[in-house]
Amino acid sequence: MNMEKVLMKGNEAMAEAAIQAGCRHFFGYPITPQNEVAAYMSRRMPQVGGVYLQAESEVAAINMVLGASAAGVRAMTSSSSPGIALKSEGLSYMAGCDLPAVVVNVQRGGPGLGGIQPSQADYFQATRGIGHGDFHLIVLAPNTIQEMVDLTALAFDLADRYRMTAMILADGILGQMMEPVVLPEAHAGRGGPDALFPSYNDKKDWAVMGTGGTRERRIVNSLYLEPEELEEKNIRRYERYAQIAQNEPRYEALLLDDADVVVAAYGASSRVARNAIAEARNQGIKAGLLRPVTLWPFPKAAFDKAADTARAFVTVEMSMGQMIEDVELAIRCRRPVYLCNRTGGMVPTPEEVLNAIKKAAGGAK
Repeated sequence: MNMEKVLMKGNEAMAEAAIQAGCRHFFGYPITPQNEVAAYMSRRMPQVGGVYLQAESEVAAINMVLGASAAGVRAMTSSSSPGIALKSEGLSYMAGCDLPAVVVNVQRGGPGLGGIQPSQADYFQATRGIGHGDFHLIVLAPNTIQEMVDLTALAFDLADRYRMTAMILADGILGQMMEPVVLPEAHAGRGGPDALFPSYNDKKDWAVMGTGGTRERRIVNSLYLEPEELEEKNIRRYERYAQIAQNEPRYEALLLDDADVVVAAYGASSRVARNAIAEARNQGIKAGLLRPVTLWPFPKAAFDKAADTARAFVTVEMSMGQMIEDVELAIRCRRPVYLCNRTGGMVPTPEEVLNAIKKAAGGAK
């Protein structure tokens, strides 16, 4: 196993991780602050025998991903907030076709063109089923550059296992910052009857790759004109989602055993929250961190359990408050939930988070 650390920018580390995971088809379009993903892929894909294509638009890029995925290969695209919005139709088509792929969103402020500073205001967009119809994305939220690497590999595996899109929901801070990372070795294949995940080069019996005159033709399609058939497709898809909700929630817990105040934060906000929690402990306030790594499926059971002993929760977000709704739902409103937030490209400070923890500790007495 390769344990050598290299200093890399988040966007570039994520791109290299995708290559090591077997991605050989990347389709993108430039937008700040994710441009380094596409720039890196444009250099590396020819070196590994892959395909890099800058599409004429975000709409074109996601439909190229659809086509590549339908042929059974690992494909990826990346963008930032308004660009992801443009991809929503294609993502809905991919959900209707049950196609695996990885999409990266390095978030920026909005709505509209907004600004180019970091944000977490795409939480609803990612977790509430972007695009039309009944469907979900698997949403993974790293908070270090190493996690950007690790979760990218996981995203491809989960996408293939469940035949759906997995999204890496990062932000401008993580995309642009640099940290030492250990890159994975190239995907050697994990196939076989006992493998948890099929490898990317295993035969996908649903893929459209030509018949060679040896089998019946395959069709990848999202159009079902008979309502009974479409209803059955959606019901079966949600049965699969229920399995994901049971098997795939991921989270990090820090100092929760005796926490009176639980801070919920993800991504870059969770790094700020850690400092505030340490200072709260120094001042005699028992605070802990519960960080969702999967935003969908949301780790509801972990939050519900924390509510058994905690007296209050604080969500730290770079938005007007979106994840707070999932926290309230997960704990069934059994405890008060306070919001500490900045938006528009502003980042909460440790002092602001500490003040919110103090307010929650006082209000819960």
